[in-house]
Amino acid sequence: MTTAYITHTYCDKHNIGEDHPESPLRLGAIQNRLINGQLMDFVRRIESDPATREQLVDTHDAAYVDSIFARAPEAGHVELEPETIMMPHTLDAALFAAGAVVKAVDLVMTGEMDNAFCAIRPPGHHAEYDKAMGFCLFNNIAVGTRHAIKHYGLARVAIVDFDVHHGNGTEDIFKNEESVLFASSYQHPFYPYSDPGDSHDNILHMPLEAGAGSEAFQAVISTQLLPALEAFKPELIMISAGFDAHKEDPMGQLRLSESDFTWITDRLMEVAERHCQGRIVSVLEGGYNVDALGRAAFCHIRSLMKL
Repeated sequence: MTTAYITHTYCDKHNIGEDHPESPLRLGAIQNRLINGQLMDFVRRIESDPATREQLVDTHDAAYVDSIFARAPEAGHVELEPETIMMPHTLDAALFAAGAVVKAVDLVMTGEMDNAFCAIRPPGHHAEYDKAMGFCLFNNIAVGTRHAIKHYGLARVAIVDFDVHHGNGTEDIFKNEESVLFASSYQHPFYPYSDPGDSHDNILHMPLEAGAGSEAFQAVISTQLLPALEAFKPELIMISAGFDAHKEDPMGQLRLSESDFTWITDRLMEVAERHCQGRIVSVLEGGYNVDALGRAAFCHIRSLMKL
C-alpha cells in the first residue's frame, strides 16, 4: 500500500501554552515514533496547502468563517470559547490543517496514493457549522468530505470517528445528508454531552461507558459499525482518528490499547477493499498523552500501510 503522511510546519506553530493539552508536542511524538519504528522512510511525506475560503464556506457558515479571520490576533490570545483559543499562528495552522484533508482526498481519489494520514492540528471534529468548540476551529474532516462529494461526485462517504469524545461538529454539519454516513464511538456521559439515543438515518451513535476496554469497543464496532458500513457500501472512508480513548490518556476514561487501534484500522481496511478500492483518508483528532499518542498512531499508520 502507498500511504501519504500529510502535514505542515504551521501546524506546529499553534501554541496556546505549556499547560494546554492540545500541544505542539503531539505531532512531534507521532513523527518521532514513525522514525524510531522505521516507518517514516516508507510513507510519502507531503506538505499541505491552505484551505481556501471557498472550501471552508462549502462546509461552514460564511459569517462564521469570516469571524474567525476577523478575530485572528496579531499578538496575544483570543478565547473563542473556554479552552478554544487563538494566538497569532492559529489561523494559519487551521487553514493548513483543513487543507491537508483536501489534499489527502485528491491524492486518494486520483489514485496517486492508496490512503493517507493527516498529521494535523488544531483538531476539527467538534467544530460545528457555525461554532468553534473543543479546541476546534474548522471541521477538517468535514471540509475534506465536502470536497470529495463536490469535486468527485461521490454519492456515499462514510466518516468513522473513534475519538473518546463524540464528533458533535461532524454530526451537526452532515445530519440528514444521505450522501454521508457518520458513525462515532465515544465515552458517555462525557464532553460534549451528546445524546447517545440520537442515532437516525445517516447518524450512528456508539456510546461506551467509562472504563470500557477492548472487549466492549470491539463488540460495538463488530455489531453496529461494520454492518452499517456493509449496508452503506461507501465509495470513500474518512476516519476521525482520535487516540484519546487510549487507557493512558488523561482526557478520558476508556481503556483501549494500541492493539485496538490496529484492530479497527484492519477492519476498516477490509471494508474499504470490498467497497471503495481501498480508499481511506485518516485525520488526526485527539490524543493528549504524547507517548501513548505516538504508539497508537504508529499502529494505526502501520495498518494503513499493511505492514
